[in-house]
Amino acid sequence: MIKAVISGTGLYTPPAIIENDQLVEAFNQYVELYNDEHAEEIARGELTALQPSSSAFIEKASGIKRRHVIDREGILDPKRMTPNIPDRDNDEPSVQCEMAIVACKEALEQAGKTPADVDAVIVACSNLQRAYPAISIEVQQAMGIDGFAYDMNVACSSATFGIQAAVNAVENGSARGVLVVSPEICSGHLNFRDRDSHFIFGDACTAILVEREENTQAGQGFEILGTRLKTQFSNNIRNNFGFLNRADESGIGKPDKLFIQQGRKVFKEVSPLVADTIQGHLASLQLTPEDLKRMWLHQANLNMNQLIARKVLGRDATVEEAPVILDEYANTSSAGSIIAFHKHKDDLKTGDLGVICSFGAGYSIGSVVVRHR
Repeated sequence: MIKAVISGTGLYTPPAIIENDQLVEAFNQYVELYNDEHAEEIARGELTALQPSSSAFIEKASGIKRRHVIDREGILDPKRMTPNIPDRDNDEPSVQCEMAIVACKEALEQAGKTPADVDAVIVACSNLQRAYPAISIEVQQAMGIDGFAYDMNVACSSATFGIQAAVNAVENGSARGVLVVSPEICSGHLNFRDRDSHFIFGDACTAILVEREENTQAGQGFEILGTRLKTQFSNNIRNNFGFLNRADESGIGKPDKLFIQQGRKVFKEVSPLVADTIQGHLASLQLTPEDLKRMWLHQANLNMNQLIARKVLGRDATVEEAPVILDEYANTSSAGSIIAFHKHKDDLKTGDLGVICSFGAGYSIGSVVVRHR
């Protein structure tokens, strides 16, 4: 029986950083401009005045302190509040491809492998720069990989669902190695004029190399003991942007063409679902929460992660047991749990168990139980 192993991980972090104070300053300038422009309608009760944000509110609500982005100037311009990412010529690499190449090269270097050892590329992320040709095939060509590639989207769970697909390809013999890449430009779908969500997202790209155990060195990487996927339809996290938008002009530019959510409902409904999924997955592998050395959870909200960890363990988790990176990166959608894994795995010892778990729009949940070799 062929076993699948995570032999390397990679990360691309955009150099531009926006601190909470900077984001708040731009947002509050926008609020002043809006309220001044609509002062008469507000006075007549026809419009509600916008309320300012604050860094204290952001950190208390989310645990986020800063975020990395592809472009900061456009976001911080109170008259624009959208990243400025110019179109590129068709002969130039896409932004997502450029991000992916950096992350993929690090994953291969960490695994001690070359593109010749890889047979497939899966680009798994919440937003794709174009409909076709597939970003994954562009990455495949840029990396010099012979084989096949495809894009997939399960929102914040894209990376873990991609790992499941990679495991299937490796274990059924259709690929020796698979790169699962998550180039997330979440700033592109965030409404920076919405007080409840303007601080949530950042940009990053992760890559994971999944290989046959027989092709890795003894003690290298993490054996994948099992994967479990769960979906349940919900409207509470939504983005209605799509290729049919131009077919109804009345919807163009509306808030629902960007990220929207009912945060309290998401918190209440998703947290127990995630905890139950992890516990059920462990039980199916004849493991218990006490066996876990680490939980690399989706990085969306600190309070949510603490609640999920508490439900799984039956007690509060330490920062070592449930590491946090969202204070530095904010929510990077499917890349979040993989960033946590990438940055907080090297101290584990042979036999240590952990779970990579993502959750988000769909609802979708992906659980990957691994053991250090």
